[in-house]
Amino acid sequence: MYQTIAAPAEDEFVQQKSRFLGAIVPVQTEEEALAFIEAKRKHYWDATHNVYAYIIRAKDGLPEIKRCSDDGEPQGTAGRPALEVLEREGLTDVALVCTRYFGGILLGAGGLVRAYAHTAKIAVDAAHRLHMAPCLDFTLALDYGSYGSVSYLLPQYKIETRESRFEDKVTLFLRIRADRMEAFSKALTELSNGKLSPEVTGELFADMP
Repeated sequence: MYQTIAAPAEDEFVQQKSRFLGAIVPVQTEEEALAFIEAKRKHYWDATHNVYAYIIRAKDGLPEIKRCSDDGEPQGTAGRPALEVLEREGLTDVALVCTRYFGGILLGAGGLVRAYAHTAKIAVDAAHRLHMAPCLDFTLALDYGSYGSVSYLLPQYKIETRESRFEDKVTLFLRIRADRMEAFSKALTELSNGKLSPEVTGELFADMP
């Protein structure tokens, strides 16, 4: 299980006349993260700093990747605080850019750490969070007489109905978190006296708390 975000999000604030803009996006690879960072650098070409941080989860046999950059700010005052926000929030497969337009007042090392951490946090808070878990897609084919009782059972296991077809029989296309399947299958067997069983059609990660 892991947490990420659904779509790009942005927010900004002003600290001692310096303008800070935080932008976060979901990414799947380091290449996507670097492309996003480069795009922000080009868009905010006139900014004083474009600090970044990103985390890519371990997958496809590759290790987890964590990177950050102070982009000219004093070492450890910008990229590291931003990365620590992502870590503290438990997010992965995300890239973050914190842009600063200097306002003429020095913030000091402590002030910079707080400002960049806050920039990262408001960007995270602006995003819609996804709770990704191993899930199973499956189908159930049942007669109309069983439809009502099965429909009552599904919410108890937080099962998502993705499609329903009402033909000679009712066919339900469903999604369940993988760790709930065993209990649901047992309940379904008891409910139908062994006549119904789920037919798994796929495995995936999906947003299912």
